[in-house]
Amino acid sequence: EAQSVVLHKDSQWYQNWQNFKDNNAYVHKLFELKTKYDESDNFVIRVARSLTEKVSGALTSVFSPSETSETLTEICRSDPAFDVAKFLKNVQYDIIPNIFESLARGELEILRDWCTEAVYNVLINPITTSKALGYKYSLKIIDLGDVELVAAKMMELPVLVLTFQAQQIAYISEQTGKIIEGHPEQINRINYIFALGRDLTILDPNAAWRLIDLSAARVNHFV
Repeated sequence: EAQSVVLHKDSQWYQNWQNFKDNNAYVHKLFELKTKYDESDNFVIRVARSLTEKVSGALTSVFSPSETSETLTEICRSDPAFDVAKFLKNVQYDIIPNIFESLARGELEILRDWCTEAVYNVLINPITTSKALGYKYSLKIIDLGDVELVAAKMMELPVLVLTFQAQQIAYISEQTGKIIEGHPEQINRINYIFALGRDLTILDPNAAWRLIDLSAARVNHFV
């Protein structure tokens, strides 16, 4: 019964978010990572390289300030202690690390708890693809920063859109250690966009947020 409730919420979030994206060409372009995963031959990075604009500026033409205010007000009704600055710290030091660390360690049940089904399937694609070929997928997050709330919208449930930057290493290796793709010492700088949904029925704010969509663009690499 609990599983059916989760699937229902996933479906509700997914359908509302998809309808919104389908009616906003720019937002649709930003969140086309899943298509890039499906089409790309490179399953280490799998990022949309066409993202060159400053996201926070461009999104202001899609999300109005009144929508952001309405969404934040709705969150505060459920969680009176909600504060944007504290939330962004929580995102940087708890939510994002939990998502990436569970992915890097292959702790898929923990990852599933943080994501809707659609996003979960996208994130585990490098792991499952590598495993099917007899390879090992390795991911290491070096640093996270510049977390910014750029937009918010009510879609029956509140959705907050955030940007941040990560420095990470990702590569594929054989069981012998031979590198197939990527490099264990190459640090890539990735600009991410996360759409986080707030489940208003969950009172614990630390457990109420789920990743409903994401996109990424590699800026450059340092090594």
